[in-house]
Parts: sequence; structure tokens; C-alpha cells
Amino acid sequence: MKLVLYYVILLGSSYVISTYGPQQRAQMTGDILFGGLFPIHFGVASKHQDLAARPESTQCVRFNFRGFRWLQAMIFAIDEINNSSSLLPNITLGYRIFDTCNAVSKALEATLSFVAQNKIDSLNLDEFCNCTDHIPSTIAVVGAAGSAISTAVANLLGLFYIPQISYASSSRLLSNKNQYKSFMRTIPTDEYQATAMADIIEYFQWNWVIAVASDDDYGRPGIEKFEKEMEERDICIHLNELISQYFEDHEIQALADRIENSTAKVIVVFASGPDVEPLIKEMVRRNITDRIWLASEAWASSSLIAKPEYLDVVAGTIGFALKAGRIPGFRQFLQQVQPKKDSHNEFVREFWEETFNCYLQDSPRLQESGSTSLRPLCTGEEDITSVETPYLDYTHLRISYNVYVAVYSIAHALQDILTCKPGHGLFANNSCADIKKMEAWQVLKQLRHLNYTNSMGEKMHFEENADLAANYTIINWHRSGEHGSVLFEEVGYYNVQARRGAKLFIDKTKILWNGYSSEVPFSNCSEDCEPGTRKGIGIDSMPTCCFECTECSDGEYSNHRDASVCTKCPNNSWSNGNHTFCFLKEIEFLSWTEPFGIALAICAVLGVALTAFVMGVFVKFRNTPIVKATNRELSYVLLFSLICCFSSSLIFIGEPQDWTCRLRQPAFGISFVLCISCILVKTNRVLLVFEAKIPTSLHRKWWGLNLQFMLVFLCTFVQVMICVVWLYNAPPSSYKNHDIDEIIFITCNEGSVMALGFLIGYTCLLAAICFFFAFKSRKLPENFTEAKFITFSMLIFFIVWISFIPAYFSTYGKFVSAVEVIAILASSFGMLACIFFNKVYIILFKPSRNTIEEVRCSTAAHAFKVAAKATLKHNTASRRKSSSIGESSASTPSSSISLKTNGNDCEPTSGKHMPRVSFGSGTVTLSLSFEESRRSSLM
Repeated sequence: MKLVLYYVILLGSSYVISTYGPQQRAQMTGDILFGGLFPIHFGVASKHQDLAARPESTQCVRFNFRGFRWLQAMIFAIDEINNSSSLLPNITLGYRIFDTCNAVSKALEATLSFVAQNKIDSLNLDEFCNCTDHIPSTIAVVGAAGSAISTAVANLLGLFYIPQISYASSSRLLSNKNQYKSFMRTIPTDEYQATAMADIIEYFQWNWVIAVASDDDYGRPGIEKFEKEMEERDICIHLNELISQYFEDHEIQALADRIENSTAKVIVVFASGPDVEPLIKEMVRRNITDRIWLASEAWASSSLIAKPEYLDVVAGTIGFALKAGRIPGFRQFLQQVQPKKDSHNEFVREFWEETFNCYLQDSPRLQESGSTSLRPLCTGEEDITSVETPYLDYTHLRISYNVYVAVYSIAHALQDILTCKPGHGLFANNSCADIKKMEAWQVLKQLRHLNYTNSMGEKMHFEENADLAANYTIINWHRSGEHGSVLFEEVGYYNVQARRGAKLFIDKTKILWNGYSSEVPFSNCSEDCEPGTRKGIGIDSMPTCCFECTECSDGEYSNHRDASVCTKCPNNSWSNGNHTFCFLKEIEFLSWTEPFGIALAICAVLGVALTAFVMGVFVKFRNTPIVKATNRELSYVLLFSLICCFSSSLIFIGEPQDWTCRLRQPAFGISFVLCISCILVKTNRVLLVFEAKIPTSLHRKWWGLNLQFMLVFLCTFVQVMICVVWLYNAPPSSYKNHDIDEIIFITCNEGSVMALGFLIGYTCLLAAICFFFAFKSRKLPENFTEAKFITFSMLIFFIVWISFIPAYFSTYGKFVSAVEVIAILASSFGMLACIFFNKVYIILFKPSRNTIEEVRCSTAAHAFKVAAKATLKHNTASRRKSSSIGESSASTPSSSISLKTNGNDCEPTSGKHMPRVSFGSGTVTLSLSFEESRRSSLM
């Protein structure tokens, strides 16, 4: 029974070997067999199968010259290895290569033949039959090209752990080693290609594009990754479409309608050449030539699209091409192909007929056509170099080089198995595989641990989850001037391993847009915002890339087109009127050179000069009665303090420095307190002496000169302590105020507004006390005190400084200093003019009033006024008392008071002056004499 079962399997397997699998193939026997899958045709003919009879195999159409060159690269590599004495010596490699026709069904049909052969070998039927002539099992497969096809093939080969190395499948889904266990590749994953495409769009500042992807495992994952990259860059995709070579005409036309009506000018296509071709044909038919195509590597150099008749539409295309490699001797190998020499390669005959547009004598296609009128017969010995086809375009070997590397990778894995020493192997107990009896899974194990350097000096390895580094060449489709064909001009590169910002390089000068223009096309939803504006609020019901431009705010600028945000100017700068750049702000302070500063400085110097002049007059006439009567020592101190007041205002002018900021307020405060203290002490002293009626020795002792200066010192010392505490705890400093547009004000930060308030408040307090005493002594002799003038000067002081407070807090910049300088000068001039100008006038222009007799007369007049007032008060009180006691109701005679003098109000006599006071019928004569010592005490 067991024998019968094996016999049945043997018969079935023999049938599979002889009948299953595509009939057209390239095949050569050997000790070890490689499988190959290549797109020798672009597609299959669409044929309706009604199943009325046995279904026929679909026919492949449109010969692919580049696919045939890739097949030749595999054969060339195997021939090189077979002729090598160092790599796999004494071992002959064979191959079985099938055409996938760029269709999954055809690829699976070929893959089943690989799998079936391996399954037969695993049955170990040698004991039942002589199988020396059977084809050995396929230990590895090179292919396929398209990602969708490789995905289907990988699922099948993975079931049997047959290693598969693809040369052109870049879908990122194939990186999943859990799902595709035996899949490897010599091409980078398009995970990086999608990022590179987004980088190019960002580089050219496009934000409004169309995305088209093939409806398969290559296009969908690629465009999905591309969409994520675009979202991260805030770039909008207007249309997101899928395409296929099997679309109906009305579907292609509808897609072309949407593209034609779109305002986006850049079309990103993630698809293969056969999938893109129907759309390109429709665009050519409609003559839509104002679009820029961004091509993935699957069709960036496709001969199916790069045709002269399509150039009006696709000229200027930017594409990603793989890094080119070198294959020594491959050019000569391609030129040596001939139908008679390459009988093992059944694709050569069709290649020859398509190249020379002829039929070979025994061609099956000749019998199918039934006529030779369209194509002549060819001999098979024509010169292949006389015809220009993509087959001989070996200037940039990209996919061909990947095929070459894939074959050599498998060969190196076999070499490692061949040279393995027991105890150093990769298998159980460090054993080695027997190269004569090895199985596909053992080759897969060896490939995963492969590590060698290829002919380009690149490290090759196929570790799990390890993809090759993505290095792309960026090409631009140019129109050849001689033949009108397409030239692939290298215009840049993309290196994933480079640092951020240096991955992409493009030479703009080499790019020709639409085949002729050097100006970068515009593909934005909204017009670029001009410099000085930014992207503003988006337009309703439109993507975020559609916006209105908004002018930059004051103090902000944008110096390039299409700015997303306006840049804030530095603190020391301000934006110009168009907001396109920033200029340095004008620095302002109360300068010595500006008219306002000069005027204030002149006023301050004038005040110092006038005060110095008054002091000079007082010093010169220091022994005159008026100077003595005004307490000349305190007057000197008072004049000195006024000089300090005027001088302190000069510190407020000029660029504020830290030392000037710390000096100016204390200098002003101490100077004013010293000034007002002198006025207060002088006024209060005279008032007390005159109110005492007759000065005594106690008054003279109490109001001695030393005590007066001590009181002045104490009043000033309080202000000094306020300033010391202020400077210690919160010292003022200069700072730059950037709050004002276009201007930087250099001002003083007072450190503590409270301390400044205490300083001014204390000064005003002394001024208020001084005002009180001055007002009380306003009726004293003018020779002794300037009560009326001091009262007026204090009123000026209060008006100035009360007005100063709101003005100080309502102004800014240099005007703060100017307000304080004006206040200082106004109050200083007020005190100088009110207190001293009248005296100077008398001293210089009325010397007759500056005599001792005038002083005596004034003093006597004041004394009689006081006595008369006292007597009148006493008399009035007596009459009220008499009226309350007496019973008489008669009226009391009125009393009259008169001051009589001899002749003038005050005439000099022989040393005495005796005015007379009359009260009704009586006359009282008062005698008043002044000794020199008493006068001295008053003076």
C-alpha cells in the first residue's frame, strides 16, 4: 500500500514538472538552481473567460526592454560566478527564470513551479526511481520587481522558507519580518522615499499638491506615509487618487477631469510605469502641459513613460532614482546577445523581434499573425548596437545592479556553507549544512547572517528588521535636442544617513521646468504673502493651506515671501513702515545738545550766576543794616544752598548713568532741605524776638548763632538719613525703556517710589512749617524779615511741587527728567527772587534806606503798633467791665488813638525818637532807646 502511494505521488509530481509553469522561460541546469522573476512584459491582455471551454493562459503584452536587461544581469552574474575560481569552485549554478508580466497571477504561476519542485525533493523518492535527470530544487529566488507582486510571492515562498531577494520592491510593508519570513531586498524601503518627496515639496515651498498612487501594496502604503509627512509640514493635498493600469476609460477620464480642474500644479505619483501610462495618455490627449510630476523610483526612469510623444506633458518631471552601480563587462555581454547563441533563453527571440520590428523565420508569433506584411523577416544576425533601445541604456545601472548584487549575495551565502567548518556552523550544535544536500531554509539561515562587501565597496547584510540605507539620485527629465528623446539629468541627491538639514541637495540651476523654464512653478492654494505680511486666517470651507495674508503688527517684520509668522524685532529695534525689516530705535534722553536741554542748562547756569551775584553783593555790603538785619550768616548758607539747588538740576541733563541716577535725587533733596531750613530758622528767630517785646539775655542765649546752625544741621541730617537708607536698600539705576515704539528712552529707575515720596514729602513738610511762621511774621519790620516774600515764595514752592506730582507720573522718557528740572528751577528762582531781589535792589539802588536810622524808624513804628494794639485791647476790656457794673445807661465817650510825630513819620533827633499816643483826653508818651548791644543781638 505504501509503495502504491509513493508511486501515485511520483506520477503526479512528474506531471507537475513536465506541464506546470509558464512555458516561456530562461533555463539552465546546474548543481544548484536559482529562481528568477522578471517583468519581461508590462501586462497581460484582458480577455473575458466564459468558461465554455478549458480556460487558456492569459497572454502577456508589450515587451519590457528594461525588464529583459534585468534578466540579463542575473544571467551575467551567474556566468561570472561559474567562471570564478575563488567563489563556489567546482560548483555550477543553474537558473530558472520566468516572466511575471507585471501581474500577480503570472508571478504566482511561476512561483508554484519553484515550490512544487522543492516539495518533490523533500519526499526523497530516490529509492523508488532513478531521478538523476530531474531538475534540482530552487534554493533561492531573485525577484520580483513590483511590491504588489513580491508581496504575493513572499506569502507563498515564506510557507516553505525559500529565500527571496527582491531587486525593486520597496514597499515598507515588506519590512515586516513576522509576516514575510523569507523576504529580503537589495533596494531601500520607500519609507524614506515618501519623506524625501515631502522634503522636496517643502524645499520648493509648495503647499498645494495632488497625490496619485497605484491601487496595490506599493502605492497605498507609500502614499499613506507621504500623507503623514505632509501633515507634519502643514502641506495640503488637494486630491488623493488611486490608479491602475486596469482602469476603464471612463475612470481615467474622470480622474483627468479632477486633475485638470484642480488649482494644484504639482502631481506626486507613487506607482509603476504601467499604472501611470493610461493617465499620461489622457493628459497628452487633452494637452495638459502645465503640471509638474514628482515620480517615485518605480517610474522615474521608466521607458514606458519616457517617450518623445509624452514629453509635452512629462518634461520637467522630478524623479527619484536609485544609486547607480558599476558592473564590469556587462556592456559587452548585452551587445553579444543573439537568438542563435542564447537558445537557453526563450525571451531573446521576442526581444530580437521587438528590437528590429521583425519576425524570425520559425517564430510562433509569425504563425499567429498570419501575415508578414506588417513586419519583415529577420535573420537573427542584425547589429544590436545600431538600434537605440532602453536595453542598451547602461549609463546608469540601478535595478540591474541590484539584481547583480542579489545573485552575488546568494552565492556568498553558499560560499559560507561550502567553507563552513564543523563546530563553527549556524545550525544545531554549531554544525554545518552539506552543500550537496542542503535545503532552502538552510540557505535562508545563512543569508540572515551574511555580511560581505560588494564590488562597490558597500557592506551587504540581511539581518532581521534591517533595511538598506536609502540614498537616492534626484533626476530631471530633459528634452534631447538631437532626437527629441528624454534625458535623465542628475540635479541632486538625497542621503538618509546625513544630518538633519543636509539630507537633500538640489542644484536649481540644472532644473528645467516643463522642459524649458528655469522659474520654479507656483503650486499653492493662496498667493504667497509678500514680505511684511504673514499667513492669516484661513478661508472658510477650505484647507488650512488656503489663507488670507495679514500685515505684521508694529514691532514685527517678515523679510521673505509666504511667512507663516512675523518675527518680533529685538528690543533695540523697531519695524519699518512696510514691516519688512527692523531698524535700530532712536535712543533718547534729556541731552545736552538738544534745544530743550540747552535751555534748561542755561536756566540752571543763570540761576547759579544770579545766586553767586547776590552772594557777592551780600558779602560786599555785609556790614550794612539790611544785611545784618537779615542774619547774614544764615543768608550765606541760604545762598549756598540755592547754588546747590540750581547745580543739582544739571545732574538731570545728559545720558543717565548709574552714578548720576544715585546722585541727582539726594543732591536735589538735601539742597532744598538745607535752603528751607535756613529760611525756617531765620524767620522763626526774628518772630520769637519781636514777640518777646524786649529781648532778654535768655533770648540772646537761646537764639545764638551756634544753635541756629545746629537746627539747620538737624533738619538737613534727617534728609541725609532718608537718602542713605534709600541708596542702601533700593539704589536708583539707569535703564533702557523699550516700551515706546521706535524710541529707547534711557531713564533712571528710582528704585523706590516710596523713598522718593519721603524725600519730597519731608521737604514739603519743612516748607509748610516755614510758610506758617512766615505768614505769622508777615507784619514784622521789613528790614528784619521778608515774611511776605517768603510766604509768596513758599506758595510758589507748593504750587510747583503739587503740580509736579501728577506731571511726574503722567510723563515718560526724557520728559520725566525735564519736569523735575523745571520744578527745581522754578522753586529755586522763586525763593531767590522773593527773598533776595528786594534786598539787592535796596542795597544797590536805594542806599538811603540801608541806614541805621531807617532800621530804628521801622523798629519803632512796629513797637508803637504793638503798644497801641495792646492799649486798645486793654481799654476795650475796661469799658466792658465798667458797663457791666454801672447802672448808668449813658453811652461811653469814644476813644481815639492817634500816632503823632513831629513832622515826618520818622525824623532823626538827638539820639531819641519819642512818638506820642493819644487815648481820648490823655496823651501817653513812650520813650524807646536802643543800645548798641541790644541792636547787635537783633542783628
